[in-house]
Amino acid sequence: MERTRARRATLADVAAAAGVSKATVSKALNGRDDVAGDTRERVLEAVAALDYKPTTSHGPPPQRSALAVVFDIPASPYILSVLQGVLAAATGEDLDLLTRLAPDRARRTQRRVARQWMSDQHAGGVTGVIGLTLSEPDALLDAAAEAEIPFVMVDPVDTSHRRMVSVGSSNWAGAREAADHLIALGHHRIAWIGGPEASDAARDRFYGFNAALDAAGLTVDPSLVRVGQFDVATGSRYARELLEAPHPPTAIMAADDELAVGVLATAHELGVPVPERLSVTGFDDTPQAAWTTPPLTTVHQHLSDMGRMAVQAVTDMAAGKAPASRHVELATTMTIRGSTGPAPT
Repeated sequence: MERTRARRATLADVAAAAGVSKATVSKALNGRDDVAGDTRERVLEAVAALDYKPTTSHGPPPQRSALAVVFDIPASPYILSVLQGVLAAATGEDLDLLTRLAPDRARRTQRRVARQWMSDQHAGGVTGVIGLTLSEPDALLDAAAEAEIPFVMVDPVDTSHRRMVSVGSSNWAGAREAADHLIALGHHRIAWIGGPEASDAARDRFYGFNAALDAAGLTVDPSLVRVGQFDVATGSRYARELLEAPHPPTAIMAADDELAVGVLATAHELGVPVPERLSVTGFDDTPQAAWTTPPLTTVHQHLSDMGRMAVQAVTDMAAGKAPASRHVELATTMTIRGSTGPAPT
């Protein structure tokens, strides 16, 4: 007949044998100094007699590396799309991911503030930082270099840092392709609603727009050009100015999808049918682009891949490897949906 397997002793068994509480047993086994010497001895004797083996480790948790992702606007669909790639890559590398809002713009340019912020990240176990479209990052980049913490920028904004490592998209080529698409549909009066002048990405997209018009023998009309923040409200405000003008455009190119969403909302409010009287394009191909009315024609960026590449660059630099390139550009493609059509006659 098979013998019954002996039951493994528990923490409660040790506590009962020593005549103390389970909390006291735990304190004694962890070497806490608030347990009397004779009590500790009784606990250890009970542990030996019962052959008790702890089921969990009482030592300090193993040290883990962490990446910090820092940005200005956490609610942006663009930011969330890039973050998906960052999170996937960090998980694959067994890294903790910390999200951080940058110091406010009035203070982040101060070297003292930047150094303190970077010191706080280092104290929290951060071994690398990724900045997402972070404006005026130069002082933070300098502080990271001094602390020997790798820092990679995604779509840099307003920076003159020469040794910065960055990941972006072929913004010039993407905007040119979108403008070529509108010109091929017969549009000659095309308006531009761009992002901040300090944004490298916004500036390159405007240059691509210009190049397409120039190649087609068209002239950029300054009265049809607007620049502002990458947000829905800006797109809506400028679309109203353009569409209520005496000679409105037949197409509006927006430098990102949020601007384009604002354009579509205003066109609907003013009773301007899209694409019958107005064609609209965006840039980014964020998830919302497929759900606008009509669905938005836009330039597709591989946003999650940008996040993955930023993580790869940071981890390589943390391991002492030099980046293969200080600036990586991913190719863009056109996603043609229902917001563009032939120019009205």
